[in-house]
Amino acid sequence: MNARVAVIGGGWAGMAAALTLALAGRQVTIYESARQWGGRARALTLDTPEGPLTLDNGQHILIGAYSDCLALMRGVGVPVDQALARLPMTLRYADGTGLAFPDWAPPFDALAGILGAHGWSWREKQALLARAARWRLQGFRCDDAASVADLCASLPQKLMDEFIAPLCVSALNTPPEISSGAVFLRVLRDALFSGRGGSHFLLPTCDLGQLFPQAAADWLQARGHALRLGARVEALQAEGHAWRVDGERFDAVLLATPSSEAARLAGQTDSLRAWSGSAAALTHTAIATVYARTALPEQRLPAALPLMALRPAAGAPAQFVFDRGHLGGPAGLMAFVVSASVASRADTQAQVLAQAARELGWHGMQPLTTVIDKRATFACTPGLQRPGQALAPGLWACGDYVDGPYPATLEGAVRSGMAAARALESAGQSRAAR
Repeated sequence: MNARVAVIGGGWAGMAAALTLALAGRQVTIYESARQWGGRARALTLDTPEGPLTLDNGQHILIGAYSDCLALMRGVGVPVDQALARLPMTLRYADGTGLAFPDWAPPFDALAGILGAHGWSWREKQALLARAARWRLQGFRCDDAASVADLCASLPQKLMDEFIAPLCVSALNTPPEISSGAVFLRVLRDALFSGRGGSHFLLPTCDLGQLFPQAAADWLQARGHALRLGARVEALQAEGHAWRVDGERFDAVLLATPSSEAARLAGQTDSLRAWSGSAAALTHTAIATVYARTALPEQRLPAALPLMALRPAAGAPAQFVFDRGHLGGPAGLMAFVVSASVASRADTQAQVLAQAARELGWHGMQPLTTVIDKRATFACTPGLQRPGQALAPGLWACGDYVDGPYPATLEGAVRSGMAAARALESAGQSRAAR
């Protein structure tokens, strides 16, 4: 008889874990407290005078190095080449400055992109190439206590403002001064040296639910697994090496919820109070996405450049703008992203619209909605001790916050889910062999 496994949480980590377990022959039951799949990366329906408009609960971006995300999408039938628009790494600004990588094999794409950057002096380009060469010689490793700012000490300020900071806040959602240098280097290594296309930006052309979690749910349901939406788990109890989830017995349980919810469930068992405390103690940072429509047809980005970097400053918080009209959405729909967001919803929206008018010349934009996820990511600071995956026999945890080499990204969540499922499976086989 196949072992029954409960996966608590139907976000990207939970779905990755459930798929991995199902492929290993386990009978999976997924509990998700929300009414749709996807966790913090899911579809959002907005009522407008023109009718319902499908957005996302935050603008996301993937990169070509996200190999496990892409493999799972393909495995559940997502047409990846249509669902994701591929763009070589580009950090262009409205005034034409910045860099754009060509579609070449590494490291020649990065070399050509840096040498061809507009608005950077030869001294600045040379400094960045020299620092990148040093990081590569060091195996993209550094002291755990080093921040991204420490790694980049003495680099010209323009490079910090127009290259390091945008990459850092988009990947780690924390400013360079307090971001983990070790995690930042790991992301750079995978992006720049994982093969051709690893540094490409992959921009969703469908909503985030269709991109993976809903497709995964359909795949699992078609194969007889139990999927329970709107089902918040209240009680988790040990029963030998088995566990009861709200009284229902399972051979194993995998916690794939946000850290606060995992801490609540684990804290119901005395022996897991220490793990629960470490999960509950994580500091989180917010991401805001301001959705707005442009007033005029000329107030749009070129079709070949559906995202543009912005210059954040006091009262101008957005780092990027995405033209959703080129990504499957209605013409004129823009998504402005504010990583490490700190202002209120009303202030963020007003500041971003003023920033768009000042920096892009887009006056008279119509705001649609501003989505702020106050616990979007954990603060990826130097030397941070993240909770481990193994809690007790038959009980594991996964999620982008769990101990691992990646920051709080979709790939980090997916890899964590797959790793926890494999570890759970391996532990089960070891017990069966004894």
